[in-house]
Amino acid sequence: MESEHTGHRRNGWTFLTNHARVLIAIARDPGIRLRDIAVDCGLTERTVQAIVTDLQADGYLSRTRDGRRNRYVVAPGARFRHPAEAGHEIAGLLAYLAGPLSTPAPAAPPAEVTNGTPDHDEPRTTV
Repeated sequence: MESEHTGHRRNGWTFLTNHARVLIAIARDPGIRLRDIAVDCGLTERTVQAIVTDLQADGYLSRTRDGRRNRYVVAPGARFRHPAEAGHEIAGLLAYLAGPLSTPAPAAPPAEVTNGTPDHDEPRTTV
């Protein structure tokens, strides 16, 4: 027996907007390519690019270059835009749908360069 919630849909509405879907995809994988977001969300790459631009302009994310790729950081304190939810941060919804927001890992300290002699504290391996 089909209920009104599981039967054939007479219209195509969903609970989440395309902006929310794109933001969730980025929260799940901050290094994701726009092309991959487009495939995951069923959108064109151009639409995803416009959505990311909107999200950046309104302070929901920031973008940095990582070599030839982009890396995104979701603003942890960003709040919903609609007046009904304006007092709530988006982090709760993202944590529920995407997992906890990842914070950028601190850069690793540069490796020390030695003269090729192993340290005396390090175990030696024999080949």
